[in-house]
Amino acid sequence: MTYVETEIASQPDCWRRAAALAATRQDVLPAHGERVAIVGCGTSLYMGQAYAALRESGGQGVTDAFAASEFPSARAYDRVIALTRSGTTTEVLDVVAALRGTVRTVAVTADPNTPVRSLADDLVVLDFADERSVVQTRFATTALTLLRAHLGLHTEAVEQDGRRALAEPLPAGLVDRTQFTFLGRGWTVGLANEAGLKMREAALAWTEAYPAMEYRHGPISIAAPTTVTWMLGEAPAGLARQIQATGARWVAGALDPLAELVRVHRLAVAVAEAKGLDPDRPRNLTRSVILADA
Repeated sequence: MTYVETEIASQPDCWRRAAALAATRQDVLPAHGERVAIVGCGTSLYMGQAYAALRESGGQGVTDAFAASEFPSARAYDRVIALTRSGTTTEVLDVVAALRGTVRTVAVTADPNTPVRSLADDLVVLDFADERSVVQTRFATTALTLLRAHLGLHTEAVEQDGRRALAEPLPAGLVDRTQFTFLGRGWTVGLANEAGLKMREAALAWTEAYPAMEYRHGPISIAAPTTVTWMLGEAPAGLARQIQATGARWVAGALDPLAELVRVHRLAVAVAEAKGLDPDRPRNLTRSVILADA
């Protein structure tokens, strides 16, 4: 068994621990009404997008998500969350260092013994969700669970759905498809982006991701009997029927969207194995991007 398979299987247990931890870290996580930004790279960016949509739509305050390299330094925030599994990613460290002494920062990380510790004002450590695989799965979903729980949006039902996602067989015939599109709405747009990234990283698959309502505006032209369109969350009325009319395979998101992402994790591993790839060590990727020039 690969490292990533073990890490995927541990996600519901990690979520339970993260939800309990959130209750003890109220002092460092954003307060109601604060203007908040969350920064990250790759997977962490997409988890940030999901959190930002959840927090703002819940009336908790203005919340933005940025790739760390694109953070608007002139914009005013009360608190900035840096989401970084390794605590060493150059662009994230640059943002946190630049904000030191002007904006309160909190780093959510898996490794407390890294440079982000000395730069951020506050630290939330998810060391129980750290990973040996280059490909992120459990750290990302556990970090989002921490933030969902802080918003009062995590329940035991999410964990139960996560276990279903691990136990139930994947839809038949997906591994042989040539292209995968993931759709979301609201906070699940970030999850759709992450689903596409996981398939590209682990399985070198051709994937795309869109807000569900935008899929009709051009991207549906690629739908065909060889493709899959997977919805994370509730689909807009009529979309499933329209996609099925193209001959494409439609996968409805029946579980909590975070649990649906677990199903995608499993699919990414299955496709990688079918291609003879090592999903723990995707080509051209490392655990953390550290820029030598920086």
